[in-house]
Amino acid sequence: MATKTELSPTARESKNAQDMQVDEVLIPRKVPSLCSARYGIALVLHFCNFTTIAQNVIMNITMVAMVNSTSPQSQFNGSSEGLPVDSFGNLNKAPESLSAKAPVYDWSPQIQGIIFGAVGYGGILTMAPSGYLAGRVGTKRVVGISLFATSFLTLCIPLAADFGIVFLIVTRIVQGLSQCSVIGGQFAIWEKWGPPHERSRLCSIALSGMLLGCFSAILIGGFISETLGWPFVFYIFGGVGCVCCLLWFIVIYDDPTSYPWISTSEKEYITSSLKQQVRSSQQPLPIKAVLRSLPIWSICLGCFSHQCYITATALLTLSCALSTLCQSGIYINVLDIAPR
Repeated sequence: MATKTELSPTARESKNAQDMQVDEVLIPRKVPSLCSARYGIALVLHFCNFTTIAQNVIMNITMVAMVNSTSPQSQFNGSSEGLPVDSFGNLNKAPESLSAKAPVYDWSPQIQGIIFGAVGYGGILTMAPSGYLAGRVGTKRVVGISLFATSFLTLCIPLAADFGIVFLIVTRIVQGLSQCSVIGGQFAIWEKWGPPHERSRLCSIALSGMLLGCFSAILIGGFISETLGWPFVFYIFGGVGCVCCLLWFIVIYDDPTSYPWISTSEKEYITSSLKQQVRSSQQPLPIKAVLRSLPIWSICLGCFSHQCYITATALLTLSCALSTLCQSGIYINVLDIAPR
């Protein structure tokens, strides 16, 4: 028959002291966030997302200048009858400088829709596999190569448009493959870099670059098209992407243990924080539980609605740009842009 043995006060104090030492070892000591390596990683990802989304959006802005919908001769069969006049009774014409700066194309609204949607056609195929691939071969390789691919293809879009509509559509599809690889593959880096209680903040810093990139492309895309010509929109944002790609390969490492510019205290903080979480590789993927999860379906519905909102915003921006062109003396044939 077992008997309980009571500890003496001295033994009890010694045991409590040992427990406190164990707790201090298990609980990682937080290091400052400012100028830390992990937040530097999030900032670099912020610029990469900024570049990727900006390259995705600029086609919506430049399409106004790329399409030959402002030529009175092609729309009115060479006749000036019925053309709008300005307040002084003079015939309004498209500025001659537009044709001198950049080429324009006779694309129907259906062709324009295919060009817009080509990025989405390619992106569907790589969004989920890119995350798995990044977990296997490393986020640095997947995101870095994809970022270089989308930046290089952005530089090639004016040339592809000159070669023909087929080349442009294929370029946009491959660009969508690479852009969604950047978006889907970046989350694997936080498995080794993000302490569990900081991952939401780190992801928010990184993903906020998407909104900034969309805003910046809409804000300055039209201005660049007007002053330098629409090809320079792709040249500028493609060049920025190449710079971000170079920065990515220099600064980013897949884990903090191999990072050369991290402090010892931060490295110990990250590794000790990650040791306390349950490894996902030790658990099977709960596919049935995921499909039955109401929060998962809520997130899917929210993302779907968000993408619809972005598309509607892009169309609204395009309509506002067309309205501005009409008010400035560049006239659009309504029959060419109306849905059929």
